Amino acid sequence: MNHNYIKPNPWSIIEEGFDAERVKSSESLMSLGNGAMGQRANFEETYTGKTFQGSYVAGVYYPDKTRVGWWKNGYPEYFAKVLNAPNWIGINVNINGEALDLAKCNKVEHFRRELNMKEGWLSRSFTATLQNFVEIKVEVKRFLSLEMDELGAIEYKITPINNAAQIDFMPYLDNGITNEDTNWDDKFWDVLSVDHEGEQAFITSRTMKTHFYVCTAMQTQVSMNGSKIASEKTVNATNDKIEFTYKNEVSKGDSITMTKFGGYTVDRNHDKNDLVSVAKNTLQKACDLGFEALLQQQKQAWAKIWDMSDISIEGDVAAQQGIRFNIFHLNQTYSGKDARLNIGPKGFTGEKYGGSTYWDTEAYCIPFYMATKDHEVARNLLTYRYNHLEKAIENAEKLGFSNGAALYPMVTMNGEESHNEWEITFEEIHRNGAIAFAIFNYFRYTGDFSYIPEKGLEVLIAIARFWQQRATCSSQKNQYMILGVTGPNEYENNVNNNFYTNYIAKWCINYTLEMITKVKEGFSEDFARIKGKTKITDNELDLWKKVADDMYFPFSEAHNIYLQQDGFLDKELITVADLPKSQRPINQKWSWDRILRSPYIKQADTLQGFYFFEDHFSTEELERHFDFYEPFTVHESSLSPCVHSIQAAKLNRMEQAYEFYLRTSRLDLDDYNKEVEEGLHITSMAGTWMSVVEGFGGMRVKNDVLSFEPKIPKGWDSYAFKINFRNQILKIDVAQNGTSFKLEGDSDLTIMVNGKLVEISPNELVTV
Repeated sequence: MNHNYIKPNPWSIIEEGFDAERVKSSESLMSLGNGAMGQRANFEETYTGKTFQGSYVAGVYYPDKTRVGWWKNGYPEYFAKVLNAPNWIGINVNINGEALDLAKCNKVEHFRRELNMKEGWLSRSFTATLQNFVEIKVEVKRFLSLEMDELGAIEYKITPINNAAQIDFMPYLDNGITNEDTNWDDKFWDVLSVDHEGEQAFITSRTMKTHFYVCTAMQTQVSMNGSKIASEKTVNATNDKIEFTYKNEVSKGDSITMTKFGGYTVDRNHDKNDLVSVAKNTLQKACDLGFEALLQQQKQAWAKIWDMSDISIEGDVAAQQGIRFNIFHLNQTYSGKDARLNIGPKGFTGEKYGGSTYWDTEAYCIPFYMATKDHEVARNLLTYRYNHLEKAIENAEKLGFSNGAALYPMVTMNGEESHNEWEITFEEIHRNGAIAFAIFNYFRYTGDFSYIPEKGLEVLIAIARFWQQRATCSSQKNQYMILGVTGPNEYENNVNNNFYTNYIAKWCINYTLEMITKVKEGFSEDFARIKGKTKITDNELDLWKKVADDMYFPFSEAHNIYLQQDGFLDKELITVADLPKSQRPINQKWSWDRILRSPYIKQADTLQGFYFFEDHFSTEELERHFDFYEPFTVHESSLSPCVHSIQAAKLNRMEQAYEFYLRTSRLDLDDYNKEVEEGLHITSMAGTWMSVVEGFGGMRVKNDVLSFEPKIPKGWDSYAFKINFRNQILKIDVAQNGTSFKLEGDSDLTIMVNGKLVEISPNELVTV
């Protein structure tokens, strides 16, 4: 099967020709979302071939009981997962009594599917000859409204080509769905009612255990040659499904269209008793506006998003398509309107990772949302963690920590840990550091210190307490060590003194001490409240400082580098270049035991520390560490290539930087890992954005000044992007012969370009 079948196009993801083997891959690639709900690009009509039906509602989840062979103290009770929601997109079609099913047609021709990223819609068209020899042309368009985020719209048009035909449309709602990834084949939904009124239908259901109430709704309308017709319908309702049937005789060459509006209302946003009435109003509003007017709204909403978040690349269509694909899905997944929501690694495109929140948000996603949205959006992501602080303290208590120490979960929906692999749940504690780093990064970029006295300092204190208690004082070395951990490189478990973990622990403590002093001096009321709540004492702070000052880091004098962990040099150091291609990817070819003993690095680990704390190390130190660790890195995590791309660009290795960029930007489009049918890698898409802006653009904040060191891959004519820096919009345009800056705003901005200060006035073009 050809995984690389998507047509090169700067603004669209286009598939031509019907191939049953790639249906599931395309369902992932062309998924739709609007921040509140999303769905895979499943066919509306019956399809009996291989498919992965998936619709998801943001924030609605189920605690699937943890499945392990041997229970350990501290294990989470459940693995949280986003639920496959009731299906509202379904429109079964019968032609002269035969079901339209692309898996069974005699012939399918001119098949074309397009995800238009510029305007935010999905279309599909084809001609099909059924087994009864009726030939039809089908044209479908669908979108999930950004303006009315409880609403989606479908226009499904059929034209008989060779004969007149009876065409039956059977739009339905179906609550009889299950997750692909259920542990125990549990039933996730209780159906409470199935109702209809006029052309509207409603299924009200409730999730088991978590008791989220959801109303799934639809409204239908039939048109002939563009004019609405009164088409008689019959209704068939069961305990968990309702279907309307519209039968119409259609002449050869005429077109009949089913317009269907649908979506979800949820008790997260409305009183559970009002869900049906809210859905009725939403559907009626959609009908009054009509499909075309809603589509125009959609185009305008996306134009506004793209105006701020687009990265345009001239001279490289593959790179252009890749970056827009990433930016599009990031904006579909998270809008920033709701601080109760976060960014799941698969977004609304699949069920792997349970739709939960990982450290990916703080480490990779926040820079994108800070720079391309209003700063409130990034602040909401920080607030999400503040709101879960009590749960993080409970999580730490379950593992034996005390005195308000917090361990944020590796995987969560509501703040509780819900991951059940011990080497990650108990050992991948570096996630605490990413959450503290995000607070620092937010202040560094936005200049908004207010978050720290209001909320952030409490989080920092709880994290610092954890690091102090987690460190062990070695009597042999008279230094503090952090034992039994897994770093970002998950191909090493239960190691001692992972450099990245030790380094971020030391940094977290020092940064917390610095923020305590700053809040104490400048925000005395907040400090009194925080001190009363956390009961910090000078003795405790002295103990923190001792741990930070005496933290141990494994170092090799022979190589003049920090070691990824204590025993790294004891491994058989065979580089990836000398690993036979037949052995890759090792996570699919090797036993776990063999992987753990190998020198191979799943993702940037020591180099992740050099990425976060770049200004703590010289360029020469970065180069030494990059040259040592990169040859052992297999990049079998989607989060890996972007960090290496940024660092290669800093080291002026632009060919290597470009290769890593292309790999991260087209990871899903070209299906590098041969797994795209399971869903997309949403959080690594933010890393792709960083590869351009921080890598090629060299954007940093240094000493409170926005700084750039622009570079350009040799195959590109130019690239351009915008950022929102402290409520000033700056456009950066990098060409082979220079870089220009244009400021939207009402006051001057001083930036640094290649180490020199440059003053920019509003609406003035400055070329360097």
